Amino acid sequence: MRRAHTVEQVRTAEAAALAVLPDGALMQRAAHGLAYAVLDLLGSAYGRRVLLLVGAGDNGGDALYAGAVLARRGARVEALLLSEHAHPGGLAALRAAGGRVVAAVGTPPEVVVDGIVGIGGRPGLRPEAVAALAAVADVPVVAVDLPSGVDVDTGELAGPHVRAAVTVTFGTLKVAHLVDPAASACGAVHLVDLDLPLPAAPVEALQAPDVARLLPRPASDAQKYTRGVVGVRAGSPRYPGAALLSVAGASSGLCGMVRYAGDPGVGDRVRAAHPEVVGPGRVQAWVVGSGTDDRAAGELAAALADGVPLVVDADALAHVARPLPPTTVLTPHAGELSAMLGAERAAVEAAPLAHARQAADSYGCVVLLKGRHTLVAEPAGRVRVTTTGVPWLATAGAGDVLGGLIGALLAAGLDAFDAASVGSWLHGAAATLASAGGPLVAGQVAAAIPDAVRALPLG
Repeated sequence: MRRAHTVEQVRTAEAAALAVLPDGALMQRAAHGLAYAVLDLLGSAYGRRVLLLVGAGDNGGDALYAGAVLARRGARVEALLLSEHAHPGGLAALRAAGGRVVAAVGTPPEVVVDGIVGIGGRPGLRPEAVAALAAVADVPVVAVDLPSGVDVDTGELAGPHVRAAVTVTFGTLKVAHLVDPAASACGAVHLVDLDLPLPAAPVEALQAPDVARLLPRPASDAQKYTRGVVGVRAGSPRYPGAALLSVAGASSGLCGMVRYAGDPGVGDRVRAAHPEVVGPGRVQAWVVGSGTDDRAAGELAAALADGVPLVVDADALAHVARPLPPTTVLTPHAGELSAMLGAERAAVEAAPLAHARQAADSYGCVVLLKGRHTLVAEPAGRVRVTTTGVPWLATAGAGDVLGGLIGALLAAGLDAFDAASVGSWLHGAAATLASAGGPLVAGQVAAAIPDAVRALPLG
């Protein structure tokens, strides 16, 4: 599990560590980890040109001490001070190692180290920092802890900010490393472990071993009913493909049976494509909404009347009432969520974490907000971020497959939060396999789900 903590949590943990460690030990660990990341990016040290952009406080200190390490290895290190309060110990160490302070960018560097603003900074950058970054606009940046200018605890952006090739963070991930739009500015994130005494994290991201642990697997004496039955209420004469794709996601082998309960003509097409699918009957979970057109309200009401867990997607989202059963998973994209909350779409896209949490609290159930980094939020405020997937996954019908997949996991016994986050992870992993670096369509994602499961590590 990748865990992301808030600034307050990190500050508290650092204070506890500092109380028992020698003076400067944490900063030295951080600086050496940062220096080695810069070396990895450059491939060597001797004669390479490194520019440090140095602000006030410990963030700038990390950059200066890392610069000293690089200078001792033969790199040509220069520091441009963007504050009158640069870390004195770090500045002395850099000069002692042969680095130097400059008043302006001279010979273009090969890498820039962003030590402008630390986790205590506010979003946006001061004009002098903006000017310095503009002078090295084409040079790769290694950010210290976070790209300067992003909002650490929300992942939001407000004004100018650094866009890093690599971000080296310390102790734990921060929320902005996982949550867009800030996460898109972080580049590759490298964590330097400082062995901090950290509490439970409010934001986390599943990794393959976590998915393997959570995934329902058939017992030795399993039969189709004990593995769970999922029902699909999707599609219409106008949108039959939505039913086919929802069923494809549900019928990927993760539960024991799939039932289709929708338009009879569409049902014939579903069974022709998926002969294992049967008609209406008792289910342990419902998937409702995709392509249901003017039948959406009725299909949602019928699914809710069963009193079983359900996934609500697409057309049915316009008909949900608050509160919903806590076993419900809503799967909107930004436009759908904006309508549900009465907000502007641009506001949702600028602050997806805040709006996903607001929706989960307002509707009393799990909300999966689709995006580059999909967010799964529960009413208590805990959030999981999906980091699997490829840009090619932005294709028509992919959400229909996702809804069916989550419904299968609900029927198989996962709770709403785990079903949504495991389903989203597998959906992204399947898309990565199906894409193999090229374009794909939604049906290929559904077909690759079993391969994504087989690729998981054995428990």
